[in-house]
Amino acid sequence: GNIGGANVLRAGGWGAAVVVAFLDVSKGGIAVLVARAFGLSDWMLGGVALMAVLGHNYSVFLRFRGGKGVATSFGTLLFLDPALALWTFPIGLSVILLTRYVSAGSMTGGVAAFVLSLALGRPLWEVATVFLMALLIFWTHRENLKRLQEGTERRLGERAEAR
Repeated sequence: GNIGGANVLRAGGWGAAVVVAFLDVSKGGIAVLVARAFGLSDWMLGGVALMAVLGHNYSVFLRFRGGKGVATSFGTLLFLDPALALWTFPIGLSVILLTRYVSAGSMTGGVAAFVLSLALGRPLWEVATVFLMALLIFWTHRENLKRLQEGTERRLGERAEAR
């Protein structure tokens, strides 16, 4: 249904999924690195991070379709605030490993990043950026939320059905 790593895993296996995840993380990270190289202000860095995620989610090259923005959000966070990203990652990953629901881990990771940004006293621009990225993750996972409630969400490792 989209170009995200979880769907690539289901359709193409682990090798393809790892490559896609690496590229999606890199896409977000490179956007932040380039913005920093140009000396953009903190608020502008947050805007660049959000635009990288929106560009992934609604790509002009794919008729405004794309992925769900989790890996790209992580990539932007990794280069905006490595400590926050490295605290958030194991939380989301633990939920994925415990439940085998990538969507649940993704949304949990978004919430964890926001809560941790508050708890760690991060600056307002960063808290706002993380909050908006978490909202985007929930928005792109709204169908997954319905399937989780209905008990029909696919678990990690379940292959996609041929169309």
